[in-house]
Amino acid sequence: MKKIRIAVVDDHKLIREMWSILFAEKKSIELVGQSGELDDAVKMITNVRPDLVLLDINLLGSSAFDAIPMIRKFSPGTRIIIVSMHNNPAYAKKVLKLGAKGYITKNSSNDEVITAIDEVMDGRIYVCSEIKDFLFEQSLNKEPAQMDIKSLSIRELEIVALLVKGYSSKEIANDLFISPRTAEVHRHNILKKLRLKNTASLISFINNNDIIL
Repeated sequence: MKKIRIAVVDDHKLIREMWSILFAEKKSIELVGQSGELDDAVKMITNVRPDLVLLDINLLGSSAFDAIPMIRKFSPGTRIIIVSMHNNPAYAKKVLKLGAKGYITKNSSNDEVITAIDEVMDGRIYVCSEIKDFLFEQSLNKEPAQMDIKSLSIRELEIVALLVKGYSSKEIANDLFISPRTAEVHRHNILKKLRLKNTASLISFINNNDIIL
């Protein structure tokens, strides 16, 4: 039986070691590479050409949104499953549009991780149960606010999450490696898309509608 050759990209060493331990127990899986930084990861994947990459959505100084197009360019046969701390369906939608084949959260069980790998290697798209449950609850509630938030880009969602935490434009710029002016432009566009007057009304909108970022 041919083993599934997997590479892991996560900027936390502990997480990479946990993946190594999990896969060491699986006879059908071979861990062929790991990295914690985008440029090194792309080089490793280009050389190793794994069947599948488990890719953390947040990388130091970059993100999966930068990495997915690069991996697809230099190793087009490699399938990508995103591993994320976010259970917002908007994130899953964005990465799947970029070409990822699966989306799991860090709350996913080991069994679900293996299921995701098997499904993606069989040519199917896999979205974890946490996202599916979120979507089901959303469809029952039918709250328009949840639909409005989907109009935001990934970068805008990241900025909203920081605004809710009380970050200033300068702090957002430093955290996301963008200029303060760019952070301000994003803030303006977010308020315009959601038809809100100011940051206070944005935070109230997020909290009152129990939106998870």
